[in-house]
Amino acid sequence: MERRWSAALLAAGLAAASLTACSASEDKVPSIGYSFDNVVNNYNARTVDGAASGARQAFTRVQVGFSYLGPDGDALSDNDIGTVAVVPGDVLTLQYTIAPAAKYSDGAPMACDDLVLAWAANSGRFATDRPLFDAASTAGYSDIASIDCVPGSKDATVVFAPGRSYQNWRALFGATDLLPAHVAARAAGVPNVVDPIVAGDDGVVSRIADFWNTGWTLTPGSVDTSLLPSAGPYRVDSYTPEDGLVLVANDAWWGIPPETQRVVIWPKGTDVPAKIADGSLDVIDQGAGAIDLGSTEGFETVTEPSRGVEQLTFATQGALAEASARRAVAACIPRTDLFDTLGHPGFEAPPAGPSSSVVDSRLMQPDTLVYPSVAATVGDRYQRSDLDRAGKELAASGNSALTVRVGYLAPDARRSQLVSRMATDCAAAGITVEDASSPEFTPSALRAGTVDAVLGGAGSLPGPTGSASSVVARYSLRTGIGLNVGGYSNGRIDSIVDQLAVTDDPERVLALATEGENILWNDMPSLPLYSEPRTTVVSDGMQDVVA
Repeated sequence: MERRWSAALLAAGLAAASLTACSASEDKVPSIGYSFDNVVNNYNARTVDGAASGARQAFTRVQVGFSYLGPDGDALSDNDIGTVAVVPGDVLTLQYTIAPAAKYSDGAPMACDDLVLAWAANSGRFATDRPLFDAASTAGYSDIASIDCVPGSKDATVVFAPGRSYQNWRALFGATDLLPAHVAARAAGVPNVVDPIVAGDDGVVSRIADFWNTGWTLTPGSVDTSLLPSAGPYRVDSYTPEDGLVLVANDAWWGIPPETQRVVIWPKGTDVPAKIADGSLDVIDQGAGAIDLGSTEGFETVTEPSRGVEQLTFATQGALAEASARRAVAACIPRTDLFDTLGHPGFEAPPAGPSSSVVDSRLMQPDTLVYPSVAATVGDRYQRSDLDRAGKELAASGNSALTVRVGYLAPDARRSQLVSRMATDCAAAGITVEDASSPEFTPSALRAGTVDAVLGGAGSLPGPTGSASSVVARYSLRTGIGLNVGGYSNGRIDSIVDQLAVTDDPERVLALATEGENILWNDMPSLPLYSEPRTTVVSDGMQDVVA
């Protein structure tokens, strides 16, 4: 019998791809092997380190929400969990109704408590001398003024602050945003999370936050599945270095059951060629050229642009504390040559949109109508290695020489080549570029000062990143946001990011983004390079795999 089934690889959130499977009953496949280029060390995709992990790729169909990101990068409604309705009025108000049958794999019902926990953790509202929750981003959640929720209820009314009608509201409370509030309540020793959060009881909320921050960390070989109940069609069964992360069909799932009963996820660090050879892998999602896949006979390979932008995120402390030092590094980097050699491998650069040229905006996607005008802000600066400009900027920073340690998640052959090329060109300007990659690297190393720049996607993240809304990229430039690992702070950029979040008028968007890019090319908190090319490898006989 011909092997046939359907799989969907859907970009989900910051940096994600999820895998679902279904087929005609007579063609059921018992197991799917799925590999991607990120580690899975957290069940919580919303912490700083969790966002930098592959949690969104691994758990999109384990932690379902009211939406997921479709193949075009837009939030699509997921009506399995329930419905969302806009309540007429002067301020944006949303009525969430959870499906009556919705429950976790441990039997606990899904309730509005889960939404309240997500809002509290991601709003930035709860803080003492620092935020209690180590959230990667507050985008959208910080605009919510209140949530009306009776503990244990299936209904929640979400009210936004006046003037803060968040444009991307459909992405809120989406896949991997909702975590089991009853588990956090149990860990904090309280009946529910709603009452202390609404009351602003910092002592109890601090205990809830402590668990939210670290309680869902995953260590292969010692995973407590009682902490990982699922509200999706799959649940975590086991996780070991030898057997991978095993997801199995969730018997408590109330929706259409998955036809494929088992999905085995092999994260970064897996010997992919060996797993291909022994038949363990069916779908592989990698940054183009990141690893040698070995023989892929019996597989179809497609390389194409993604919405993630390969970029350098600079520290704003230490050696790169001065903007002139960051501009010096940017000036010696051959962006156009890097795009020509590494930005579109195996496919022709299209005339417009992602992967058509270097990316010249941090605030707008290359396929938006306003992008050409916004991108024109930089002009012909920083297109190729300009040693004269680099030398002048270096002198202006008060340095005669500079060492820049560039970190990224290894191994990654393409990024290794990229850093090597930077090092060659920048050496002539008195700037030493060092490869500081490692298999344990996380973007928070930039915050800690152990590297001077991070090579990755939007928000410094490894793996697939980006969405049509550019929310991650924009908010990673905002003061105090977890993914702003470089520590960049500019009050006007904060205001522009906030205004773009609630503005859909094209003329206003153009004006804001153009002003913002003028500031950013001067401050240089990051240097965009090109749209990251992604490679999807699919075994013969599979159908409907969508990047």
